[in-house]
Amino acid sequence: MAKKQRHNTKQRKLLREKENQKIQDLETRISEYDPKLAKPLLFQDLPISEYTLKGLKEAAFIKMTEIQRESIPLSLKGHDVLGAAKTGSGKTLAFLIPVLEKLYREKWTDMDGLGALIISPTRELAMQIYEVLSKIGKHTTFSAALVIGGKDVNFEKERLSRINILIGTPGRILQHMDQAVGFNVSNLQMLVLDEADRCLDMGFKKTLDAIINNLPPSRQTLLFSATQSQTLDDLARLSLTDYKQVGTLEALNSKNAAATPESLQQSYIEVPLTDKLDILYSFIKSHLKSKLIVFLSSSKQVHFVYETFRKLQPGISLMHLHGRQKQTARTETLDKFSRAQHVCLFSTDVVARGIDFPSVDWVIQVDCPEDADTYIHRVGRAARFGKEGKSLIMLTPEELEGFLKRLKSKNIEPSRLNIKQSKKKSIKPQLQSLLFKDPELKYLGQKAFISYVRSIYIQKDKEVFHFDELPLEEFANSLGLPGAPKIKMKGMKSIEKAKELKNTSRQLLSLAKTNEDGELVKESKNEVRTRYDKMFERKNQTVLSEHYLNITKSQAEEDEDQDFIKVKRQDHDLNEKDLPELIIPTSKRAQKKALSKKAALASKGNPTKVKFDDDGVAHPVYELEDEEAFHEKGDSLKQKEEFLSKEAELMAKVDVEDKQIAKEKKQEKKRKRLEAMRREMEAEMDDSDFEGETVAYLGTGNLSDDMQSGDDYESDSEEESDSETSRQPQRKKSRYDSSSDEEDHGEKDKFGKIIEVEEPKTLEDLESLTANLIDA
Repeated sequence: MAKKQRHNTKQRKLLREKENQKIQDLETRISEYDPKLAKPLLFQDLPISEYTLKGLKEAAFIKMTEIQRESIPLSLKGHDVLGAAKTGSGKTLAFLIPVLEKLYREKWTDMDGLGALIISPTRELAMQIYEVLSKIGKHTTFSAALVIGGKDVNFEKERLSRINILIGTPGRILQHMDQAVGFNVSNLQMLVLDEADRCLDMGFKKTLDAIINNLPPSRQTLLFSATQSQTLDDLARLSLTDYKQVGTLEALNSKNAAATPESLQQSYIEVPLTDKLDILYSFIKSHLKSKLIVFLSSSKQVHFVYETFRKLQPGISLMHLHGRQKQTARTETLDKFSRAQHVCLFSTDVVARGIDFPSVDWVIQVDCPEDADTYIHRVGRAARFGKEGKSLIMLTPEELEGFLKRLKSKNIEPSRLNIKQSKKKSIKPQLQSLLFKDPELKYLGQKAFISYVRSIYIQKDKEVFHFDELPLEEFANSLGLPGAPKIKMKGMKSIEKAKELKNTSRQLLSLAKTNEDGELVKESKNEVRTRYDKMFERKNQTVLSEHYLNITKSQAEEDEDQDFIKVKRQDHDLNEKDLPELIIPTSKRAQKKALSKKAALASKGNPTKVKFDDDGVAHPVYELEDEEAFHEKGDSLKQKEEFLSKEAELMAKVDVEDKQIAKEKKQEKKRKRLEAMRREMEAEMDDSDFEGETVAYLGTGNLSDDMQSGDDYESDSEEESDSETSRQPQRKKSRYDSSSDEEDHGEKDKFGKIIEVEEPKTLEDLESLTANLIDA
């Protein structure tokens, strides 16, 4: 980059004087300018600065459109402008040029704060306005910023204090007004509403009112849209009293003018609701070398049609765009679709307004729009700036007559097209197969069905939309579903509340709560939310979420509402009259007694168990005998002696049996030990070498003692000795010839081959050896 030229004080003073003289000359030209006499055709004919004019030339903007010729001179003179023009007529430049010129003439700097605020209803349109502004205003010294949802809020907050021109959506702008410390709008010079009728409708009403209340009343306001709202209430909200109308609805609705471009070929076809997807797929297959935009009424339908058609592979690139996507995906889709030549975009009305897509061949409206204004904005994506384009709308037999009447009131009369049956292809079997194999697609189909039915239910124009005549089962089958899902309809109040919440910033919703009327109320106390709280509040982003489980629940649970036997109580509030016998403890002692389990048992007694006799009669485990019956049996001391004697005899008998069982267990243990010793000795004898001298083990001469001393030879898998045996002291084992081996080694003993292995070390060992020698 070239190094910036430095000037001394005298040179800077001369430059300032020269610049001030240019601004004065420009002010004089504007005051003397009369568009009726001048009749400007080019931008250079306008009284604008050389910096703006240079940016327009570099961006290839030379010739003005009709709306620009009529509105820009009025805006330059400082009038409020209410402008309505056809789609694709250049409304963006009609308000960006006055914004730049206003700030230039006011000698606006970074120290003056925010000078112009431009509000757009959608993120995509706001991004497009920012791109155009960066092209035509790159030679000016103003700073501009784009604030939309899906971006880093903290990054935007740090830079708002130095911004001169701000472009954004209503929710994010209001969020910065509430949270950003350096965001000051007290010196605002100009307010611009692009697609003003959409910004002023019920979806953005409260948000926009909150923004306008923060703005100074002494400002210039510009409103532009293809379908303009002129109600007195809307104009009063914006403080518009002395304003100029440009391209008003009276001119658009005249007999000689239509609200759509003349180069647009408009047509319609009559299609049953169950055949719409078949016709759409057949149309795409026959227009593979075209650039198409397909409008559907809801994001659920867009998602479902995109996923199913992508698996069917019609032979053209497919894209989808709706408001529930993340901002990065929406921006990437817009960029790819703008640069592509042969592509089909499935979209909602999020791109129906103001977006400039180059060279769109066809605009297909699968679902009927809510009104004629929405139709005008949809078809305006084609045939922009005088180029040719085509549009097609699918109308059901119920919608045909009513909607054509609405279009005729706007001087729009599309031509009727007939469907060639040879080109029609049914995809119902393929959809059924896809939904049967993939549960996620089935879930999307169910949500698409529900969203379409609800969209028809909430429509205000009942002459066009007939909810009662919808073929629900047939429509569900056309989507590939086995049956029509059950739908719970919401009231109109809840629908309007949902629209309001949808267009409200998520950051504002997190800082606020709603009252009984559904209005947002700021909390007085800020609660601290950690990352763990956010983690547990996070929902599953995949399609197999909790909503999927609600749809696929069992039929028994679905039919719960139809069960006439069950009665669900609704009046849960209990009054004192309803419970006259209810006694509420008031003293601390009574409350403690009611809450303490121990205190309650002390007053009521311990709970008792019962047992049943042979007749099935319940008796307490410890049942007290009647006092009279007890005295009839005799003296109490005598009864006591008789009871004790009987119990003693019984215990003695049981004791004998217990001792016999214990003795048998003890003998069994001894037998097992002896058997284990014999197996071990046999194993050692098998492993030993009998060619040499024989090795023998001498015992004590007592068989029971020998068996007790054999505990050291037991394996780990044997049972442990009983308590009585374990308490006896164990003797140390002597390794001498055992008397138990005399039978096996009798012949060897006769020949005197018994050899002492080691000397006896204790008296016990010596006695044992002596006894064995005497016996031998």
